[in-house]
Parts: sequence; structure tokens; C-alpha cells
Amino acid sequence: MNEVVTAKAPELDFDTPQLKRYRNIRAMKDKIAKVSIAAGGVSVIVAVTLIFFYLLYEVMPLFKSAEVEQVAEYALPTEGKTAFLAVEEQGEKALRLTVDGNVTFINTADGSLDSQSRLPIPEGVTVTSVNEGAAGSRTLAVGLSNGSVLVFKHDYNITWPDNKRLITPQLVFPYGEEPIILDKENGQPIKSVTLRDNGDFLIIIGATQDNTLKASYFEKSENFLTGDVTLEESDIVMPSINGEIISMQLTPDTRWLYVATGNGKLDMYDLKDREQPDLNARVDAVTPGSKVVDMRFLLGGISLLVANDQGEIVQWFPVRDVENQFHLEAVRKFTVEGGQITQLGIEERRKGFYAVTAAGELGLYNSTAEREALFEQLVDKKISIATLAPRANFLLFETTDGRLNFWKVENEHPDVSWSALWSEVWYEGYEEPDYVWQSSAATNDFEPKYSLMPLAFGTLKAAFYAMLIAMPLAICGALYTAHFMSPTLRRKVKPAIELMEALPTVILGFLAGLFFAPFMEANLPGVFAVLFLMPIGIVLFGFFWSNLPQSFRLVIPDGWEAALLIPVVLLIGWLSFLASPGLETALFDGDMRSWLTNTVGIDFDQRNALVVGAAMGFAVIPTIFSITEDAVFSVPKHLTYGSLALGATPWQTMVRVVLPTASPGIFSAVMIGLGRAVGETMIVLMATGNTPIMDMNIFEGMRTLAANIAVEMPESEVGSSHFRILFLAAFVLFLFTFVVNTLAEFVRQRLRNKYSVI
Repeated sequence: MNEVVTAKAPELDFDTPQLKRYRNIRAMKDKIAKVSIAAGGVSVIVAVTLIFFYLLYEVMPLFKSAEVEQVAEYALPTEGKTAFLAVEEQGEKALRLTVDGNVTFINTADGSLDSQSRLPIPEGVTVTSVNEGAAGSRTLAVGLSNGSVLVFKHDYNITWPDNKRLITPQLVFPYGEEPIILDKENGQPIKSVTLRDNGDFLIIIGATQDNTLKASYFEKSENFLTGDVTLEESDIVMPSINGEIISMQLTPDTRWLYVATGNGKLDMYDLKDREQPDLNARVDAVTPGSKVVDMRFLLGGISLLVANDQGEIVQWFPVRDVENQFHLEAVRKFTVEGGQITQLGIEERRKGFYAVTAAGELGLYNSTAEREALFEQLVDKKISIATLAPRANFLLFETTDGRLNFWKVENEHPDVSWSALWSEVWYEGYEEPDYVWQSSAATNDFEPKYSLMPLAFGTLKAAFYAMLIAMPLAICGALYTAHFMSPTLRRKVKPAIELMEALPTVILGFLAGLFFAPFMEANLPGVFAVLFLMPIGIVLFGFFWSNLPQSFRLVIPDGWEAALLIPVVLLIGWLSFLASPGLETALFDGDMRSWLTNTVGIDFDQRNALVVGAAMGFAVIPTIFSITEDAVFSVPKHLTYGSLALGATPWQTMVRVVLPTASPGIFSAVMIGLGRAVGETMIVLMATGNTPIMDMNIFEGMRTLAANIAVEMPESEVGSSHFRILFLAAFVLFLFTFVVNTLAEFVRQRLRNKYSVI
């Protein structure tokens, strides 16, 4: 018996030096890849977190409360009751005017006397009232006990000897040192005075002891050689006042005179006719039963602040009614916690003001933001008189025990509050509260309007119209491309559409603003004809094609039918714009834009939401299309084949099998496209007109948060309220994107879990 010999299988050695080296290298590569991917993911998370905290760092100072800190306290350098206090811009010098007419300039750091002089008034004549002509003008009208008024300025000359700042205060008498007599008949003391001085005239109004108004109106003429100004007086009639005059103020244009009386009334007189002034309005300035303590104009001379003895401050300003007549409106009210107010004061460069109380408390407020930035007790004595430096960074006040207190004030952003950012605000000159964004103007008296509502609304409006155009086209195109189109044609169409995403948005914005917007305005009926006829034409062509003989339809390879729509689309577009003039003449009296405005009442701007929707929709389509197409194409083929094998039509298969399975990816595509539309800058910047209005009208423009940041950030002052609010706008965009993406991921996971069992 022959013995069978079986060959022994060769032994494989997996521990050869070469294989060990290969495994070590592969393990090292895997570890490097793992660490690199993890580091990249963590870096992205860290970068996003740092962006969040940096934006928060720039935004948080907006909502910081004001702070005060005592710098110095010292005794009065001279005797006499103080009638007026002022601090110059640098906060280094202060002016003190006493009722005796003595003027002293003080070094605020230590209270030392810089210089001293006396007003050119007769002996025995005292100061009975003082008022500043306009905020920051440093022009004072001083009412005297002999019925006259002296006008002067306190000025400060700055020099730099040995590279050190030296401030030299001085008094300037622009109209001479001789007082102007107001009460020529009786010479009664002027207990209240107001002054307005501009390039053409000077007007001074005073109230005498018997509550009679006296006025002098002077027209100016300047000598071109010497520069001297001469005054020519003309008559002006003053109204009779019913009641005790507490305070009065004259508007900068000298049109309106406000008089507060002891019975709590506020009278508004129209001085347009200087010979016959008219009582325009009389209102209860304060709560009935209380008394007016002080009355001041806010910066700009439009809003009037009236304080009573119960701690209330009411802001008034004139508002036009439906008959184009002015009436006084109590816009907002502030309540001072300390109770009895002794003095009101205003900021020279903002719509802010301060109030001091009999208990030694200080309140800092902003009218537009309706915000109390600070309320704090400074001293335990009554504050008799106070003043704020022009930059609102220093406070000087005198207490009843004859001491001056100099405090530093930090109040950088009092004009910002949540209500000012997100609620309707009644701004000066407006007929009602409104949402307004207007961050700058031509004058310093301007009231900043920082409402983010128009910008947020514009952002959502632009995104809405862009998605309204992009979503149907992109999703339907992706469904057809992935499910019905032939692979050969798909390989050409998909890269072509994705290539659209590489087109710079600045080019799209340029074309939209300079070409498409004027073209759309000139051919508006044709545009709507395209929107109306295009779907109908495509459906009719599809119906016509499906009813052709099969032998004719088989000429076109399966999946190439969409190519036949190209001439159909071009033909419908050409016919629509060809018929545009005829449609405009027949249906809209030859001008559709005028017809919309005059007949329908719809405003029309050339750069509007329709232009933005078309241009930005064109930019968003590739993003949505690409992700949707990949999601549909990635649906497992066995699901599609199984559905078709069970007798379902391709359409039923797509609707009931493919769409549910691909829905997580389609939803992600829509959310990513929405994020792209919300954050788009250049298209909306160049094609919207940048009008921050709140109107869903498709023919009106808008301003978005991103476009506003791009426009105004280069012009904003670093660290200013405007600068930080722009960062707040960026923060809002960041939060919006974060919240939307988080919700989108949550919905996507739910859809994925729901349809993963198909």
C-alpha cells in the first residue's frame, strides 16, 4: 500500500522586520491622522467660542452702569452766594459766578484760585438770574437786579509752553460791557432770563419780579474791516403771563417760547409774528398738586424737561397733528428715587441729563434710551448747585455748608438700552413712536437712533425672498438631476451648477445693482409675465411631449428630456419681455411703477426686495442644489429598485421612498442656504438701496445686519456706542446662526431616526 505524502503548507511569518516596520508606520499614520482630525475639530470649536466671547467682550460695556468717584473736596475760594457754575472741556478749570457779580476761575484739582474779576455792573447791582444761550456755547445771559441783562462768554485759551498744556481762562464781552436794559419803565429785577444768539440776530427775553415778560430783539451787522459787531434794536411784543413765572426757555430758532408757571402749567407761545405772539398750547407740565422746580432744554433745543417737587421729570416736545398743527406731547416720564429735586442739568453733547436732590443724591439719565444710568448719594448734605463738564466726565457741585466737590464720572454709553434697541421709541420730530436706525447726522444736536429692529427685519426679509426663489428651483432641480436625469447629462449639469457658487458675490451685487435693477424697472410687466407664464409653459410643454407618439419620443434618449426645455424657457422669456411694453400700455396706463404707487398705494424703489431675491437666490441655489442632489443620489438603490419592482411609478417612488429617506439631507441643505442668505453682505449692500425700513413690500428695499456692519464699521469711532452696537449686530447674527443651526441639527436627527428604518 502506497503511502500518500501531503505537502506541508508554507508558514507565513507576520513578524518579519519589514512587516513590523510597515505596521508601525501605519499605526503612526493612524495616530497622526486621529490627533490631527481631533485637533482640527477642537480648533474649530475653540475658534467659534473665542469669536463668541470676543463679541460679548465688545458688547458688554454698552449695558454697564455709570460710576462716580470723588476727586477732590475743598472750601469755596471766595465769599458770596453762587449763582452759576461751569467746568471747561478738559475738566481742569471751573468758573464760579456769585450773586455779587464776582467771577472766579478755579483749578478743579485742588480748588486753588486761578484768577478773579468782577462783571462790569454798577455797585449795588446783583445777579438775579443766569441762563446759557445754547448747550456748549459758553454764552451767558445774566439777569440783574436793575432790570438789565449782561451778555458775556467764558473762554479758555490753550497753549503748550514746554510741551505742557496751559489753560488760560478769560471773559469775553461780544456786545460790549454795557448791560442791555430790558425793563426800561420800572427797572425791576430780572428773575428769569433766556437768550438766543446766532449769526443774524440776538434776542433776550426776561421775566421781571411782577411776572411780566420783557424782550429785546437785535439785528446784527458786522464791520468787514474791524470785525466789530453792532446791534440794531427792533420791537418785539411779549405775551401776558397768567401766574407766577418759574422758568422760561426759548427754542434755538426763536419760534417757540416756553413758560412754566407756579400753578404747574406750561405755556407754549408762537413768536413767529413778533408783533402778535400767539398762545399755541397750555398743558399741565407736572402732576396736579405739585410745583415746577426747574425746566431745561435737552441738547438741540427741541425736548423740554420739566421737574417738579415730587421727584418727577417729564419730557415734552412739539408734535404735528393730522392738521399739520403743533401740540405739546408728554413723551416720557422719569422718577427720581430721592424725591425732591433741587436742580436739573443737561449734557452738552448727548441727549442726557442729570438731577440733584435735597438729600445730596445724583441721578444720571438718558432721554432716548429712557434709562437711569446712575442714582447714588454723593454727600449727606443738600446740593445747592451743580454742573457737568462738556464731555460729561466730571461733576462739580456745591453743598450748603460752602464746600465744592469735584467728582469723576464714567458714563460711556447711557444712550443704549434694550428698549432703545428693540422697542418703538418716540424720537424728537416724529409724530409717533417708531423703529428707526439712524446712527449719524450733519449736526451735533442729532438724536442717535439705534433700533436694531429694522436691520433684523431687513435681514429676514432679504433671506425670505431669496429662499422663496431659490428653494423651489434648487430642490426640484436636484430631485430631477439625481432621480430622473441620465448619468451622462448629470455629469455635465451638476458641476456646471456647482461652478456657479464660485462666482464672487460682489460681481452678482454689481450686476444686480447696475444692470438688473434698472432693467427690471423698465420691464416690470415682462418680469411678472415671466413669473406667471414660465411654470404654465413648462407644464404645457410636458403635457404636449407626453402625448406625442412613442416612436417620436424615443428619438430623445431616456433622461435627456430636460434639454428640450432650454429653447422653451428662452422662448417664453423672449416673448414675455417682447410683450412688456404692450402689457404696460394696456393694463397699467403706460407706467406700471406709477400705477403701483398712485392707484394701488404701493411704494416702488428701483433697488428692492425683488432684485435682491433674484440675485441672492441665484447665489444660494448652488448650495442648496449640491447638498440636496447628493442627499437624493445617496438614497440606497435597493430601495428605489424595490419600489419600482413592486409596481410603483418613478414619481411615486420619488415622493414616497426617495424624498422621506433624503429629507434629513434636504433639510440640511435648506438650513445651510438660509444661513448663507442671512449672512450675505455684498449683494444686499449693492442691490437694496440700504434703506432701514420695516415693510414687507417686495418693491421696497431694506438694510440687513451684515450690510450695515460693512457700511458703517469703517466710519465708526472705536469704542463709541455706535461702534459697539455694530458689534452687537454681529453678535445677533452669530446667535441667530447658532440657534438656527442647532435647531436644524435637532430636526435633522429626528428625521434621520424616523426614516432610517425604510
